[in-house]
Amino acid sequence: MISKVILGSLFAILFYMMFHYAFKMYEMTYVMKKKKPLYRHGLGIMRTLSKDQKSLLKNEFSFFNKLHDKEQRYFEHRVASFIKDKTFIGREGLAVTDQMKVLISATAVMLTFGFRDFYIGLVGKIFIYPDEFFSNVNGAYHKGELNPKLGALVFSWKHFLEGYDIENDNLNLGIHEFAHAIHINSMKERDVSSTIFSDSFRELTDLLSNEKSLRERLIASQYFREYAFTNQYEFIAVIIETFIETPVEFRNQFPHIYHKTKQMLNFNFAGY
Repeated sequence: MISKVILGSLFAILFYMMFHYAFKMYEMTYVMKKKKPLYRHGLGIMRTLSKDQKSLLKNEFSFFNKLHDKEQRYFEHRVASFIKDKTFIGREGLAVTDQMKVLISATAVMLTFGFRDFYIGLVGKIFIYPDEFFSNVNGAYHKGELNPKLGALVFSWKHFLEGYDIENDNLNLGIHEFAHAIHINSMKERDVSSTIFSDSFRELTDLLSNEKSLRERLIASQYFREYAFTNQYEFIAVIIETFIETPVEFRNQFPHIYHKTKQMLNFNFAGY
């Protein structure tokens, strides 16, 4: 009797391992061909925000209202999950509010809404200052900062809010800093979405390396602010800011770069 139970258990484990391997191989083939995950949202209980938090999301985060009803339910679930997963810490006497948690988390969820794994595991803590803060990293005052060693993102709340005051100036502190976090996280992780992000970014850099005229036109246009050309990290952060804030102009001016950015984020919703 015991041997049958053991054999049955071993068979079940073997079957699961074979199924898991076959699924992984199938998904990898799908990802290589389609450049997107086989699925984005898993099964399970959907988390919800409190009534006040949901009102903040609807009234202060315009992207949420561009989504269909089903997408809004997933978006709310992800915001609630992100809030639960991260530690929010106020600095210089700043009290952390629901507004801070919701808007910061919604920014992260917006950028990773095309991902399956949306948590950005690199980031565990989010520090919020009332204004610019002194950084020990380089001895200068910053509005935002990613510190991978500490697993932390740091924001000036004043400047985070300013990023959403004008939604089409291609300047958004929250988007910029989370873009850095997603980029660095994709270099460390091996999940499907990180792989797609990294591979798409490599395709984009190859495109710009091989197309001298496109590279020159990119710089001459002044559509992307000069800071984008500091290094590859600032480049990707600036083009993601631009992609979110002025997608129509981006698509019209630089369609190839636009579509690579869209592929990187798997951003197939809200009219993008």
